[in-house]
This record gives sequence, C-alpha cells and structure tokens, in this order.
Amino acid sequence: MIGFLAELPTTVDNLTGLSAAGMMGMMWLWERRNSRQREEQLDESHQRILADKVQLDQLILLVRQNTEALATLCERLGAKSAA
Repeated sequence: MIGFLAELPTTVDNLTGLSAAGMMGMMWLWERRNSRQREEQLDESHQRILADKVQLDQLILLVRQNTEALATLCERLGAKSAA
C-alpha cells in the first residue's frame, strides 16, 4: 500500500489529512488495482495453458504416429526374417 500511496500525485501533508473514509477509499483503490493486476496474470496464465495444451496434443499425435510406424516396420522385418 505504501508504494501505491507513493505513486499518487499528492504530498505527504495531504495524505496525513485523510479522514477514515478517505483512508478506506485509498485502501479500496489499492485493492482494486491489485485485483486488476491479478486478473491480468490469471488471463495470461490461462492463455499459456491453452497454448501448451495444443502443443501437447500435437506431441501426443506425433508419438502415436511414430509408434505405429515402428510397429509396422518391426512386423515387416519380422515377416522377412521368418520367410
């Protein structure tokens, strides 16, 4: 809260003259500012998670395709050596 108060374009003399309602208003503004920042952080995190999910889905598909290709190759090599 001190940092927020320091950012305001008021002097220390004006801050010392705040009433209880003024202090409550300042605390409410400080809380709203922090809440907005937290919401932005959550939005950014959500976007990263969604992007990671797409990448993970692509990786899983690639591993499945490689597994199928290796299984097919092993079957063909096994059939050739048996013949």
